[in-house]
Amino acid sequence: MAVDVKIPTVLRAQVDGQSSVAVEGSTVGAAFDELISRYPGVKANLIGDDGGLHKFVNVYVNDEDIRYLDKLDTALGAGDTITILPAVAGGS
Repeated sequence: MAVDVKIPTVLRAQVDGQSSVAVEGSTVGAAFDELISRYPGVKANLIGDDGGLHKFVNVYVNDEDIRYLDKLDTALGAGDTITILPAVAGGS
């Protein structure tokens, strides 16, 4: 099933400048697998060394944080939107 992955500005150079990419996948992990197979350079920003979601990225499916759902196993439906947001850190 087709889903739309919204790409943040900082990752667009790795996906040929696109702001969104249509991929197939029944879970977030499967959708990311297809995204990574097409654009291998994006993997380091999405997936950590342990194979799970990178700790410095936030991922939402239809505005729901997947960390509070089933993480990479979060189910997708046709027309869903995955939004990738890099984590923001800072302090004084």
